[in-house]
Amino acid sequence: MSDKPQPPYWTVIFPSQRTTEDAEGYGIMAKRMVELAKAQLGFLGMDSARDASGFGITVSYWQSLDAIEAWRNHPEHLHAQALGRSKWYAEFEVHIAKVERSYLFRYDK
Repeated sequence: MSDKPQPPYWTVIFPSQRTTEDAEGYGIMAKRMVELAKAQLGFLGMDSARDASGFGITVSYWQSLDAIEAWRNHPEHLHAQALGRSKWYAEFEVHIAKVERSYLFRYDK
């Protein structure tokens, strides 16, 4: 799980259902988007998982709404979004929320 600062901060929650189309191209683009997001001003971290049926959820963490807006409008990210709509996703949602409180449990034996 990503290391995040103490709240408050902002999060983008992205649940999605993948198609079976172009798995290799999707993997390449997903890796590039992670690299690119990490380089964005205001990016704080990311958690992501996908199951065997293609359902996934990515949660990214940001310092501000302005940082989220800049990421949404980044030219390479806009290109990835267009490809996602045209072939990689059967369905997705985007939720933006402010995190006011957070805690972590870690089992240490």
